[in-house]
Amino acid sequence: MKAKIMDSMQKFSKAMFVPVLILPIAGILIAIGNVFTNPRLIEMFGFLDNPITMGFGSILSAALLPVLTNLGVIFCVGIALGLANKKKAEAAFTALLGYLVFLYAMNKFMELRGMLVAPDQLQGSGQALVLGVQVLDMGVFLGIILGLVVALIHNRFIDTTFNNAFQVYGGARFVFIVLIPVLVLAAIILSFVWPIVQQGIDGLGGVIQKTGNFGIFLYGSLERLLIPTGLHHLIYTPFLYTSLGGVAEVGGQVFEGARNIYFAEIADPTVRILSQSVIWDARGISKMFGLIGACLAMYQTAKPENKFKVKAILIPAVVTSFVAGVTEPIEFSFMFVAPALFVIHSALSGLSMVVLNIFGSRAIGPNGFIDFLLYNIPLGTEKTRWPIYLLVGVAFFFIYYFVFRFLIVKFNFKTVGREDDDQETKLYSKKEYNDKKAQAPADGAMAMNASGDQVSGVIVEGLGGAENIKTIDNCYTRLRLKLADPALVNEGLLKDQTQAKGIISNGENVHVVYGLTVPQVRERLEKYLGRDSGGDE
Repeated sequence: MKAKIMDSMQKFSKAMFVPVLILPIAGILIAIGNVFTNPRLIEMFGFLDNPITMGFGSILSAALLPVLTNLGVIFCVGIALGLANKKKAEAAFTALLGYLVFLYAMNKFMELRGMLVAPDQLQGSGQALVLGVQVLDMGVFLGIILGLVVALIHNRFIDTTFNNAFQVYGGARFVFIVLIPVLVLAAIILSFVWPIVQQGIDGLGGVIQKTGNFGIFLYGSLERLLIPTGLHHLIYTPFLYTSLGGVAEVGGQVFEGARNIYFAEIADPTVRILSQSVIWDARGISKMFGLIGACLAMYQTAKPENKFKVKAILIPAVVTSFVAGVTEPIEFSFMFVAPALFVIHSALSGLSMVVLNIFGSRAIGPNGFIDFLLYNIPLGTEKTRWPIYLLVGVAFFFIYYFVFRFLIVKFNFKTVGREDDDQETKLYSKKEYNDKKAQAPADGAMAMNASGDQVSGVIVEGLGGAENIKTIDNCYTRLRLKLADPALVNEGLLKDQTQAKGIISNGENVHVVYGLTVPQVRERLEKYLGRDSGGDE
């Protein structure tokens, strides 16, 4: 039962990636639009003071801002797409249709019951215009709920077929037929239930706000602690896109969620300083600074004969963490050999957010240095107070360094380069790997197929063979698999010969961490196995 629940949560977490990874692109482009319309930048750089660049910046910001005010439909389509086992395009299209059916069903029911408020009294009424339809203001939760409903019905009925004259109503059409009464009934029920749920959400948000820095510490720590399970997205997503992360009026519109608020504030030149809610997306201190200090500590405490290899292993991981905010290669270097260090790392990550809040930072820093530059520098120091972020980051570099160095030496943790004499600190270069492959017998999974992809062959062997691989998927950094027998996984082979950073097993679910190259790894693997992408295998 526990494994089934974890499996469902991981599937949901993976599905959340579809909309969540797209939305920051809108934010970055809004920030770029701000560069061309920012009064201070125009004053500093005279060539920006012209109608072409200023008009372009205004159009860019105005065109992308509606993405933030229509998150419901984005999450509905994205989650249905992510959770569909097959025919994902049909699932996404059905989700869009279903979203519209729900909106108009709720609107009509509320109209018949006399529940609709006057259009000029929407603010603070718990109702809102969604795609031009007045309904209860459920925000992103509506998209999540409907996305789940559509995915469940799609997976249950997508294979339904009929004979003779009714065959045209099979498959995706039958899914939509089943979905219509479900959505109408859901619209009626939620018209009465959602106001109660909203009160609970508002109450929880109030508790979080009242706990202040302790709530921030807990949030930041849990977001890191759940990295091994792949469920950390379920911690930060509600704060970024729902009222849990704050509610603010910007430019005459009400925005919910930390990220939605600061995206809107970026585009509004009248906002002098970003809202305090931006702290919920200041998770990058440990990525840009803290873990770099931890890597320096691991390097300096490595055995002298291993330091060259340790340097070669850690430097790429450091660059990836600092530039792009991908931390798993570093975290997996000590997560399992020294779990206490991972707990300390999680606590320090939460503490860094508390310190940022105490010193009044308003800098946007969810990931690495690229995001930090694009978001903060064009806005100026007054609007983001970004120098505070950098100073706190440098402080936590040293805190991480001294804490990790002390603990590694004190408890003799077997971090990278400190392995016992019978264990090797391995680093395979591309040349070494190809030489090794040339000497190996070309049998079974090790043999190249028509695509000539040797690495995929090794991955298949490391996962227990093609017949052991039931499904293949990926998120931002992990290859997510469902295996018939997880006991057949050869962790040593995957780490040594495919550059896997770590392997996590939970029942049938196995995650292999490859970092930012994982989409290409998945694509080559599916091609090697002759399976279609998108979960239709």
